Amino acid sequence: MEVTLDFPKVKATIESYTEKVDSLIDSYADKKEQIISLLQDIQSQFDYLPQDVMVKISQKLDIPLSQVFSVATFFRAFTLKPRGRHLVTVCLGTACHVKGGRRLVEKMERDYGIKPGETTEDTRFTLEAVNCLGCCALGPVVVVDGKYESKVSPDKLDRVLKKYK
Repeated sequence: MEVTLDFPKVKATIESYTEKVDSLIDSYADKKEQIISLLQDIQSQFDYLPQDVMVKISQKLDIPLSQVFSVATFFRAFTLKPRGRHLVTVCLGTACHVKGGRRLVEKMERDYGIKPGETTEDTRFTLEAVNCLGCCALGPVVVVDGKYESKVSPDKLDRVLKKYK
Protein backbone atom coordinates (compact mmCIF):
# COMPACT_ATOMS: atom_id res chain seq x y z
CA MET A 1 0.00 0.00 0.00
CA GLU A 2 1.49 3.34 -1.02
CA VAL A 3 0.72 6.48 0.93
CA THR A 4 1.06 9.85 -0.76
CA LEU A 5 1.17 12.93 1.40
CA ASP A 6 1.73 16.56 0.50
CA PHE A 7 3.64 17.30 3.68
CA PRO A 8 7.38 16.77 2.98
CA LYS A 9 8.34 16.19 6.63
CA VAL A 10 5.67 13.49 7.14
CA LYS A 11 6.52 11.85 3.81
CA ALA A 12 10.22 11.74 4.73
CA THR A 13 9.38 10.12 8.09
CA ILE A 14 7.23 7.43 6.45
CA GLU A 15 9.89 6.75 3.82
CA SER A 16 12.69 6.43 6.39
CA TYR A 17 10.47 4.15 8.52
CA THR A 18 9.78 1.96 5.47
CA GLU A 19 13.44 1.90 4.44
CA LYS A 20 14.57 0.97 7.94
CA VAL A 21 12.03 -1.85 8.21
CA ASP A 22 12.78 -3.17 4.71
CA SER A 23 16.50 -3.12 5.43
CA LEU A 24 16.08 -5.06 8.69
CA ILE A 25 13.80 -7.65 7.11
CA ASP A 26 16.05 -8.03 4.07
CA SER A 27 19.03 -8.73 6.33
CA TYR A 28 17.19 -11.88 7.49
CA ALA A 29 16.06 -13.05 4.03
CA ASP A 30 18.20 -16.20 4.19
CA LYS A 31 17.77 -16.70 7.93
CA LYS A 32 14.05 -17.32 8.45
CA GLU A 33 14.86 -19.56 11.42
CA GLN A 34 16.16 -16.46 13.23
CA ILE A 35 12.72 -14.85 13.50
CA ILE A 36 13.31 -14.14 17.19
CA SER A 37 16.43 -12.12 16.38
CA LEU A 38 14.59 -10.21 13.67
CA LEU A 39 11.74 -9.37 16.06
CA GLN A 40 14.30 -8.23 18.66
CA ASP A 41 15.90 -5.93 16.08
CA ILE A 42 12.52 -4.52 15.06
CA GLN A 43 11.52 -3.95 18.68
CA SER A 44 14.83 -2.23 19.45
CA GLN A 45 14.09 0.23 16.64
CA PHE A 46 10.47 0.99 17.55
CA ASP A 47 10.21 -0.05 21.24
CA TYR A 48 7.40 -2.44 20.30
CA LEU A 49 6.32 -4.67 17.38
CA PRO A 50 3.97 -2.75 15.09
CA GLN A 51 1.31 -4.97 13.55
CA ASP A 52 1.96 -3.67 10.02
CA VAL A 53 5.64 -4.57 10.37
CA MET A 54 4.79 -8.13 11.42
CA VAL A 55 2.56 -8.44 8.35
CA LYS A 56 5.44 -7.19 6.21
CA ILE A 57 7.80 -9.74 7.82
CA SER A 58 5.34 -12.49 6.99
CA GLN A 59 5.01 -11.38 3.38
CA LYS A 60 8.67 -10.64 2.65
CA LEU A 61 10.06 -13.77 4.32
CA ASP A 62 7.17 -16.03 3.27
CA ILE A 63 6.46 -17.06 6.86
CA PRO A 64 2.83 -17.61 7.90
CA LEU A 65 1.52 -14.57 9.77
CA SER A 66 0.25 -16.87 12.50
CA GLN A 67 3.82 -18.04 13.10
CA VAL A 68 5.15 -14.47 13.36
CA PHE A 69 2.41 -13.56 15.86
CA SER A 70 2.91 -16.82 17.72
CA VAL A 71 6.57 -16.03 18.35
CA ALA A 72 5.82 -12.38 19.20
CA THR A 73 3.17 -13.29 21.77
CA PHE A 74 4.94 -16.32 23.27
CA PHE A 75 7.96 -14.43 24.59
CA ARG A 76 7.39 -11.86 27.31
CA ALA A 77 10.29 -9.79 26.01
CA PHE A 78 8.13 -8.69 23.08
CA THR A 79 5.31 -6.20 23.24
CA LEU A 80 2.66 -5.44 20.64
CA LYS A 81 1.72 -2.13 22.25
CA PRO A 82 3.83 1.02 22.19
CA ARG A 83 5.77 1.58 25.39
CA GLY A 84 6.54 4.73 27.27
CA ARG A 85 9.90 6.44 27.24
CA HIS A 86 10.69 4.81 30.59
CA LEU A 87 9.91 1.25 31.64
CA VAL A 88 9.05 0.92 35.36
CA THR A 89 9.20 -2.65 36.63
CA VAL A 90 7.92 -3.44 40.12
CA CYS A 91 8.83 -6.75 41.73
CA LEU A 92 5.90 -8.59 43.30
CA GLY A 93 7.79 -11.71 44.35
CA THR A 94 7.08 -12.99 47.85
CA ALA A 95 9.75 -10.93 49.65
CA CYS A 96 8.95 -7.73 47.75
CA HIS A 97 5.21 -8.28 48.15
CA VAL A 98 5.56 -8.70 51.91
CA LYS A 99 7.74 -5.56 52.11
CA GLY A 100 5.25 -3.38 50.18
CA GLY A 101 5.68 -4.05 46.46
CA ARG A 102 1.92 -4.12 45.92
CA ARG A 103 1.62 -0.61 47.44
CA LEU A 104 4.04 0.65 44.77
CA VAL A 105 1.87 -0.74 41.99
CA GLU A 106 -1.20 0.78 43.62
CA LYS A 107 0.59 4.14 43.83
CA MET A 108 1.39 4.00 40.10
CA GLU A 109 -2.24 3.13 39.39
CA ARG A 110 -3.47 6.02 41.52
CA ASP A 111 -0.92 8.71 40.61
CA TYR A 112 -0.33 7.87 36.95
CA GLY A 113 -3.58 6.17 36.00
CA ILE A 114 -1.96 2.99 34.69
CA LYS A 115 -2.11 -0.66 35.60
CA PRO A 116 0.64 -3.20 34.87
CA GLY A 117 1.03 -3.55 31.11
CA GLU A 118 -0.22 -0.02 30.44
CA THR A 119 1.44 3.22 29.40
CA THR A 120 0.68 6.72 30.64
CA GLU A 121 -1.22 8.99 28.26
CA ASP A 122 1.84 11.21 27.83
CA THR A 123 3.93 8.07 27.01
CA ARG A 124 6.29 8.91 29.87
CA PHE A 125 6.02 5.57 31.72
CA THR A 126 5.06 1.98 31.05
CA LEU A 127 4.39 -0.10 34.16
CA GLU A 128 5.20 -3.78 34.46
CA ALA A 129 4.88 -6.08 37.45
CA VAL A 130 7.07 -9.18 37.62
CA ASN A 131 7.11 -12.20 39.90
CA CYS A 132 10.75 -11.95 40.95
CA LEU A 133 13.85 -9.96 40.12
CA GLY A 134 16.15 -12.17 42.19
CA CYS A 135 17.26 -9.58 44.75
CA CYS A 136 14.91 -10.40 47.59
CA ALA A 137 17.01 -8.90 50.39
CA LEU A 138 16.73 -5.48 48.73
CA GLY A 139 12.95 -5.45 48.46
CA PRO A 140 10.76 -3.95 47.52
CA VAL A 141 12.65 -3.42 44.28
CA VAL A 142 11.75 -1.16 41.35
CA VAL A 143 13.71 -1.10 38.10
CA VAL A 144 13.49 1.98 35.87
CA ASP A 145 15.13 1.62 32.46
CA GLY A 146 17.39 -1.12 33.82
CA LYS A 147 18.48 0.81 36.94
CA TYR A 148 17.66 -1.04 40.16
CA GLU A 149 16.27 0.87 43.13
CA SER A 150 16.18 -0.98 46.45
CA LYS A 151 13.99 -0.69 49.54
CA VAL A 152 11.55 1.54 47.69
CA SER A 153 8.76 3.15 49.67
CA PRO A 154 5.93 5.11 48.05
CA ASP A 155 7.76 8.36 48.94
CA LYS A 156 11.03 7.08 47.49
CA LEU A 157 9.18 6.05 44.33
CA ASP A 158 8.14 9.69 43.85
CA ARG A 159 11.77 10.83 44.15
CA VAL A 160 12.98 8.13 41.76
CA LEU A 161 10.40 8.86 39.08
CA LYS A 162 10.97 12.63 39.21
CA LYS A 163 14.37 12.02 37.59
CA TYR A 164 12.71 10.67 34.43
CA LYS A 165 11.09 13.16 32.05
